[in-house]
Amino acid sequence: MKILKIISNFFNMILILLVKFYRVCISPYKGSAHCRYTPTCSQYALEALRKYGPIKGTFLSIKRILRCNPFSKGGYDPVP
Repeated sequence: MKILKIISNFFNMILILLVKFYRVCISPYKGSAHCRYTPTCSQYALEALRKYGPIKGTFLSIKRILRCNPFSKGGYDPVP
């Protein structure tokens, strides 16, 4: 079981690094497109990954990103 925890932590670290890369290297160049939610989708993803790990955290992040579109009202939407 310890090896599964190590593997899970490794993948979680990779996913967190990918989100941070997006925040630093891609997001600033998106122009006028901004997240409609608080916290932002990238912050939501970081919180979900830290709280739930790589599987559930990724699932929650993808659900959130799919909800964030021009037709949504946005607003406050914390990690459950």
